[in-house]
Amino acid sequence: MNLFNFSVVLEYWPVFLKGLGLTVLLTVIVFSLSAVLAVPVALAQLSRYRLLRTLAHIYVEVMRGTPVILQLIYVYYVFPIIGIKVAPFSAAVIGLSMSMIAYLSEVYRGGINGIAQGQREAAAAMGMSDFQAFRRVILPQAIRLTLPSLGNYLIALFKDSALASVVTLQELMFAGQIIAVRNYEYFTVYTVCGVLYLAVSYPCALLVRRLEKRTQGGYRRNVARVAPAPSGSAVGESS
Repeated sequence: MNLFNFSVVLEYWPVFLKGLGLTVLLTVIVFSLSAVLAVPVALAQLSRYRLLRTLAHIYVEVMRGTPVILQLIYVYYVFPIIGIKVAPFSAAVIGLSMSMIAYLSEVYRGGINGIAQGQREAAAAMGMSDFQAFRRVILPQAIRLTLPSLGNYLIALFKDSALASVVTLQELMFAGQIIAVRNYEYFTVYTVCGVLYLAVSYPCALLVRRLEKRTQGGYRRNVARVAPAPSGSAVGESS
């Protein structure tokens, strides 16, 4: 008895590829939205206004403290009860984004807090306003610092997109379930699904490791650009 049935793979290969394509598309859309919307959430957590901090903190804790699959179920199955009908793809985007925004906001917040206070002081000494300092000095360095973490979350999101099958979205995992039920070739089908997930996630993981190595040296160079010259420098002596 052969565990792996190549004929099933050949017959349903277009279905596998279509499911993989939808998985990649879902991942790209969710991550792009989350990466943008997580910025105001992170800033709200760092705000001087207590109400903003509290609301942002509640959102982050609720999203991180509840399962993603529950959030997807709420969007797709509970929202229609109150008159809000959402299509499967839209439900997957909303449900996955709600969770990812919370996690990425924490990454951004950590990156912003990781910038040395001297960077802010140097920007102020150069006549920058708080907004200019944040946009030109703090945010670019924070993003660079958080790139490896963002890459890891992107990979995690790609794999977690399999949860979208709960809202009947025919991404890779849902397509695999349909094929497996039709042919009873569970070993073959789920092995192919695993290989396809790995074929995308492993190269991404290698790229993240490379970014992490480049980031370690790049941050030191960025710090030197903004930091004020010491009093004993050649600039000070020449004056």
